[in-house]
Amino acid sequence: MASRLLRLCGALRGLSAGRNSLGSAGFGPWRLTGASRSLAVGGIPTDEEQATGLERKVLKGLEKGLDPYSMLPPKQHAGTKEDPNIVPSINDKRIVGCICEEDNSTVSWFWLHKGEAQRCPSCGTHYKLVAHELP
Repeated sequence: MASRLLRLCGALRGLSAGRNSLGSAGFGPWRLTGASRSLAVGGIPTDEEQATGLERKVLKGLEKGLDPYSMLPPKQHAGTKEDPNIVPSINDKRIVGCICEEDNSTVSWFWLHKGEAQRCPSCGTHYKLVAHELP
């Protein structure tokens, strides 16, 4: 669809670049408007320029260095009782999956509750649930 639009705009531009049937130079009856004109003037808008609503809020937060919806991978901690892996949540509990060994293909799932750090039942790595506010 877009390629047809661009070809049509190019054809119209070629027709209107010379003199029209009335002898005047210019675009004549085929004046370019809309998408073809914006492509000629400013190019295709970026994601940031055309984002609206919730997507715009997320992009603005990422520009400021924030992670509004925990989309980025969490920072790795030692996983000890003194330095547990931090798990953000908007609820009092969250299900967590732990890959206990690096080359393991299974995941140990367990519920993590708000409060003290808890251990993975398989490998003993500690996790702590912290409150996370939505923007």
